[in-house]
Amino acid sequence: MKGNIFFITAVASLGGLLFGYDTAVISGAVSAMEDYFLFSLEGNATEAAVAVFQFKITLTVCVVFILLLFSSFLLKFFSRTKAYLLIASIVVIGGIIYYNQFLSLPNVLSENLRNSILGFMVSSALVGCIIGASLGDNIANSIGRRNGLLLSSLLFVISACGSAYPDGVSFLHLDTLTLFIIYRIIGGIGVGVASMLAPLYIAEMAPAKIRGKLVSCNQFAIVTGMLVVYFVNYFIVKGQPIEWINTYGWRYMFLSETIPAILFFLFLIFVPKTPRFQVMKGNENEAVKVLGDLNKSSEVPKILADIKASFKVKKAPWLSYGWAVVIIGILLSVFQQFVGINVVLYYAPEIFKGMGMETDASMLQTIIVGVINMLFTILAIFTVDNFGRKRLMLIGSIFMAISMIGLGILLNAQQTGLSALICMLLYIAAFAMSWGPITWVLLAEIFPNKIKGVMAVAVAVQWLANLLVSWTFPMMNNNTRLNELFNHGFAYWVYGFMAVLSGYFIWKFVPETKGKTLEEMEGLWQPKLEVEPQKQQS
Repeated sequence: MKGNIFFITAVASLGGLLFGYDTAVISGAVSAMEDYFLFSLEGNATEAAVAVFQFKITLTVCVVFILLLFSSFLLKFFSRTKAYLLIASIVVIGGIIYYNQFLSLPNVLSENLRNSILGFMVSSALVGCIIGASLGDNIANSIGRRNGLLLSSLLFVISACGSAYPDGVSFLHLDTLTLFIIYRIIGGIGVGVASMLAPLYIAEMAPAKIRGKLVSCNQFAIVTGMLVVYFVNYFIVKGQPIEWINTYGWRYMFLSETIPAILFFLFLIFVPKTPRFQVMKGNENEAVKVLGDLNKSSEVPKILADIKASFKVKKAPWLSYGWAVVIIGILLSVFQQFVGINVVLYYAPEIFKGMGMETDASMLQTIIVGVINMLFTILAIFTVDNFGRKRLMLIGSIFMAISMIGLGILLNAQQTGLSALICMLLYIAAFAMSWGPITWVLLAEIFPNKIKGVMAVAVAVQWLANLLVSWTFPMMNNNTRLNELFNHGFAYWVYGFMAVLSGYFIWKFVPETKGKTLEEMEGLWQPKLEVEPQKQQS
């Protein structure tokens, strides 16, 4: 039994590895991308105007698509009348602000717009992540958890090749900047699908006693993917001149992703579909076979009965258990990103360069960040089922707040030596042992099976929050006025404040889920039933 479940977990966790690889590969390429895509525009007003115009169109399409996806969520939460009123209000108010503050601006590459384009290039994959996570529930329930992961592996391959050579094949008269963004969005869709389906697949296959450890393996795979790509980026640029890195090196960074993506696809062919998906599709015999391989034979009838009972109503209204579980799931996702983790992971080499380090040294420091991330994720895996989810999350929030506020103070005082590096590593360690892996454990656990689709909302919101944080970091960190006042410290104070809020949220509102079966989760929320199902749209 153990051999089977560990192999299955390892294969599914490759989705997490690719998730980490794809989102972190950009970290080593930021400077080269800025040089290749943006510096070349500064001396050519005509090309800059075309690039800015296409960026406006691309961003507008992304905004419309995200709005459509979140509108579909609103229709699941509210009656049609209320949902349409909310959607109309968002469109009108948001549209006026968006037009006046962005679309109506001249097609000139100003400092703010340049920083905005750079931030969106770095974070553009997250638009795809939102799309992929939003579609995750439909994919999981139509083609299945495993087949959804197969689809994500193909998207990773397409994105890796296209991002490496966006100038290779041009279509629709799009410039290379726009094509690069499109390919990154395609990869992001793969990440979004994998980010929901990999932990869900593991959670549905794992016995309850070790589910926390096994779902945490997905986060371990994510940080492993990040560490692997930090090494790959380091060896690609080591000893190379800046000119070569800016012309070829960044391409090899993206192209390297094809290797783990192809391996992921091949291994997935050999793992089964989950028992819960088999029961959902009426394949009870197949479900029993898989359960027998993963559990003691005496436990199979009870587990099967629990699964069948949980799916008597295949789709319950999303507010059947009240707003509490929905809001808690969404805020877990929001705070995981608002504490600023992906700023560190995406921009680590640039942050270290800002501390006065050379390219090779900054890449080496990034590897140290990856090692700390991995080691403390392992610590979380071995403590989450004993120490508890809530306690680890609270400890993580406290130390993240201390380290981010401290880093901001040091940067403001222009003290960027060893003390700043220690603050950065303390922050990474605190996140890796708490909000990194345990958020995914909680998201896989807290939603009752009847409303498991709400997990897609929480994960989509997580990617939206990630997009906002990653996109706005260059706007804060590269802003001339803010740097005159705070010398790069401002952004880190913002993230430190968010860490304080995250700790209060965990302390006051999040329940402990340690040791409970997925079916027992319903007992956490059933007494809090607040909304009559007949008033909700299924």
